[in-house]
Amino acid sequence: MKTWAKALFSFPDPVNEVAARVVAGGVVAMSVTAIATGVPWLLVPITYGFYARALTGPTLSPLGQLATRVVAPRLGPARPVPGPAKRFAQAMGVVFSTSAVVLWFGAGEHLAAWAVLGALVGAASLESFAGYCIGCRIFGLLISWGLLPERACRSCADLSRRHPQLLGAAGAHQP
Repeated sequence: MKTWAKALFSFPDPVNEVAARVVAGGVVAMSVTAIATGVPWLLVPITYGFYARALTGPTLSPLGQLATRVVAPRLGPARPVPGPAKRFAQAMGVVFSTSAVVLWFGAGEHLAAWAVLGALVGAASLESFAGYCIGCRIFGLLISWGLLPERACRSCADLSRRHPQLLGAAGAHQP
């Protein structure tokens, strides 16, 4: 039986890709607003959201809750994708958003903070508008290179499970 803490700090697997793309769109909207208005305090909820989602999935993230409970269900059926890769992508968001906070508030490097946030906008835009998750791709590469164990995400390690079109014409694995 799970303890309350273990349940709280769990991450869904699989994740609804529709909800993940909605969250990414929210990150784009908040980040572009912060850059366009020059309002640095918006870095705080952006950063909090990444920490909340990396640690607990949508549980403690207002944006995650809105995406999973309100918006995504209205956009059509769920499209399940591996949770571990999405968690890794959220952790990458933690690194970028925390870097922006430290650059702005800790080092006074305002232009650098906006540049880091701009890179985050680029990655979140790819996820939201094109369905391409850079963090997920990096996670899969780390597994294929042996830097992460395959057990971290068997589905991520074997793309043929989710993408049979990657198999050769005869349906056999390519070397």
